[in-house]
Amino acid sequence: MKKQQRQEDIVKTLRSSREPVSGAALSEIFKVSRQSIVQDIALLKAAHYNIISTNKGYIIVDPPPKEKIFKVYHSHEEIADELYTIIDAGGFVKDVFVIHDIYGKIQVNLFLATRKDVDNFVTGLEEKKTSPLMKLTGKFHYHTVEAATAEILLAVEKSLQEKGYLIAAG
Repeated sequence: MKKQQRQEDIVKTLRSSREPVSGAALSEIFKVSRQSIVQDIALLKAAHYNIISTNKGYIIVDPPPKEKIFKVYHSHEEIADELYTIIDAGGFVKDVFVIHDIYGKIQVNLFLATRKDVDNFVTGLEEKKTSPLMKLTGKFHYHTVEAATAEILLAVEKSLQEKGYLIAAG
């Protein structure tokens, strides 16, 4: 892997993580020495990426994300496609929640940033034979989606609408 590609992938890794990522973890992911990671981080900082070193690892601080809630509806078999639709348009799936008639709002953090995250989530549902929250409310549910820009959120909304998943955006 070329150095420039590795640096781009380091930025993606830091952006998709909700926790600091250690230099050791990055060196393992990218199969390079810890010193190479330190040099990459220094070059990324020089290129104006706001990367902060903590005692638990590196984090990247981007401008505060934009956020929108989407009310959606689809079958159990369409879970992966719905989530891919959001991810592929540039969104980050922060959570899923339902509004139950008796219990009120039931919310679960998802933190899905990549197709692999979606695959792991769907596999977890299947392996544990767990029902998704949407089953409690006749398939209606909500996702809080984050994105770097309002334009990305509009692209997510348009993609969900085109596939017939979107009920409302707020």
